[in-house]
Amino acid sequence: MAKISRRRFFKGAAAMTAIPFLAEAKETEGKERLKFIHITDSHMDLGNEESVEAMELVVEHINNHFKDLDFVVFGGDNFNNNVKGNEDALAYKKIVDKLHCPTYHVRGNKESHPNPDDAIHLEEFKTLFMSDRALKVNGKDWLLETKGVAFLGLDSCIEGANNGVYTEETLKFAESVLKSGKPTIILNHHPYTNYWKGTDPKDIHKYVLNNTEEVQKRLFGFDNLILTLSGHKHIDSVTTINKTKVVVTRGFIRPLDMDRYPMRYVEIADGKINEKLIYTM
Repeated sequence: MAKISRRRFFKGAAAMTAIPFLAEAKETEGKERLKFIHITDSHMDLGNEESVEAMELVVEHINNHFKDLDFVVFGGDNFNNNVKGNEDALAYKKIVDKLHCPTYHVRGNKESHPNPDDAIHLEEFKTLFMSDRALKVNGKDWLLETKGVAFLGLDSCIEGANNGVYTEETLKFAESVLKSGKPTIILNHHPYTNYWKGTDPKDIHKYVLNNTEEVQKRLFGFDNLILTLSGHKHIDSVTTINKTKVVVTRGFIRPLDMDRYPMRYVEIADGKINEKLIYTM
């Protein structure tokens, strides 16, 4: 990647700013249309200036081109959690708080497997990123109810580990929400399948939710589970499990080229899901 400030590149490219993309190309047909962006695996690192500038870039891009979003969700490994205390968490929060809409977060293994040991842990993550009054918090999970949709943020992390699992508490919470019958979305970090066709058992153990068979049996049998959003592997995928659309968004840390960082735009209305992988420009 060329050694050029992403901020300088962004400003220099202003004259060739992208055509307003999917969000602005559509008119809002009604108040029940839900619009949001999913960003995962941004791995912001205070030791890497480009990673910080990338977060600033995506905030500016969303604010300029997606003015009518309901919110932005961040799917874990949001910052590398590799400094003492909460300095990187606060720097990350300061940047994303500049978005024009609310932001909601789940943890990834970087947040749950801190390096060093005195970096932030679950309780501080909850204080910093799960205190929005719109959220109903249950243990390490949360529920957002908006525009007729139940949006679940489920923590699939194991403390001090890179692999993931849904605890019994998380499963029961998700089941209780799904039993309400509302169209439901789940945001978490670890994907549910070996969608990249890996053959190394250690790799599969690290990346695929370890109790995925039980999870699929207990949660994916609900017809009202319409969408899941995950990350962790950094490889994009859109598949289905039963009738549920299962999305893994390309890691934000994997740009196509200079300043083209990936995220996913999602619209939901009248039971239909429209989604597309998009990039900063």
